[in-house]
Amino acid sequence: MKTCKELFASLDCTILGDENEEVTGLAYRSDAVRPGDAFFCIVGLQVDGHTFAQDAIDRGARVIVAERRLYLADATDVCVVIVSDTRQAMAKAACEFYDNPSRSFKLVGITGTNGKTTTTYLVEALARRAGYKTGVIGTVGVKIGDEFLPSSHTTPESPDLQRTLAQMRDAGVEVVAMEVSSHALDLERTYGCEFAVTAFTNLTQDHLDYHHTFEAYFEAKALLFSDLYPARRVVYVGDSWGQTLAKRVAQGGDELLTFAFAPEADIHPQSIEYTPSHTEAELDVVGSVFEVSYPLVGKFNVENVMCAFAIGRQLGIEDGTIVDALASVHAIPGRLQRVSLAEGKAPLAVFVDYAHTPDALVKALNSVRELTTGKLIVVFGCGGDRDSTKRPIMGRAALAADFAIVTNDNPRHEDPLAIIGDIVAGMEDEDKSESSARFEVIPDRREAIFTAINMAAPTDSVLIAGKGHEDYQIIGDVKAHFDDVEVARMALEEKESA
Repeated sequence: MKTCKELFASLDCTILGDENEEVTGLAYRSDAVRPGDAFFCIVGLQVDGHTFAQDAIDRGARVIVAERRLYLADATDVCVVIVSDTRQAMAKAACEFYDNPSRSFKLVGITGTNGKTTTTYLVEALARRAGYKTGVIGTVGVKIGDEFLPSSHTTPESPDLQRTLAQMRDAGVEVVAMEVSSHALDLERTYGCEFAVTAFTNLTQDHLDYHHTFEAYFEAKALLFSDLYPARRVVYVGDSWGQTLAKRVAQGGDELLTFAFAPEADIHPQSIEYTPSHTEAELDVVGSVFEVSYPLVGKFNVENVMCAFAIGRQLGIEDGTIVDALASVHAIPGRLQRVSLAEGKAPLAVFVDYAHTPDALVKALNSVRELTTGKLIVVFGCGGDRDSTKRPIMGRAALAADFAIVTNDNPRHEDPLAIIGDIVAGMEDEDKSESSARFEVIPDRREAIFTAINMAAPTDSVLIAGKGHEDYQIIGDVKAHFDDVEVARMALEEKESA
């Protein structure tokens, strides 16, 4: 519990009413307000929270935080705080309300289009091997030690984030690895967090429905490396975006480690051997060479491992401890996850991956291709109410497989067949008869997965892309249970018993 004065002491604001009003909670949705809460009038993309201020008061809010004066009924005893930016004020107030929990442990923030989830779990493994109690926040959910909690956002809204960080502090967590999305940075959800290390994995097409341009998308990611978030830095320099970011970081004088396949990077591979079950590599780490073996497959996981190695170093973890930890990491849910039956047996190789961007799909396909002696079959789709410009690009990317099945992902409120039509447009070249022979449209995702597995020979591989760890499918307003791994396992069992 904090007083209004304590909560907003560090903000430039005007308090209208009793500054000693006690605040018992923070809310940004009026329907979630409890008596004694401070309600923040967030100006969203579609809804202005100022219109819900009266509803919040009716539900018991004692403090209203707004960007303008409000004229409300029955609000004479309610404290109103006027700020220039309610999102930033909410983030800062959340830090104060929960006593700045990020100061109590080493917080690692990882941003980038692809690789964030895998890297957070790798960092968790390194920190655990070093003897730290760990926490993870990201797309798959929240982990506090061994306890797992679901999460609705990659990076939660600031009050939810600070509450989670406070739970971790109170549980004695010492290192937290957190995915930081571009939305979260742009919407100031992480404002006020204090990081020990921030890392950049890559930048490829995604979320342009929100950011509109690659430049704006990059600048949102780059905020994590600005003066707002001083920390030690880790940057992927295998593309022009990362190279630009690394130059900025170097000019700012921050401690920096870079990684990429190129020998100019601080961490880069000297040799790599891929197998269907693990990868062996020699990594040059700032001039010292380490032999690493880990049970993850694919070229893109080499990048994730290098990123985690660099983060481990920036955290002060010994190199030998990092190498030992990598050897025993567990498979990451929905990240090139091999689907197997009892005792690890299966009639063919089937992988489930979260790849839902063109670059991620290409990388996943290339990784599975390295492990396949026969044909490569891919099942994929695109989500509705999201960046539609990437759909034809995803279609073209899928033709890197020998055969593709286009299906539903999470169509949400869009016509599933219209989404599929956008994808197929990118797959059709001038010789339509040739391109159409390489793909098939099966809107029902379950049927698509069964079809792919049934048509595959023992030497073939099937990649089911787009949903990864998700155990649901959203069609309209209905969120129904659907798990790619479960469905693939059923198809494999049927194929084995046939």
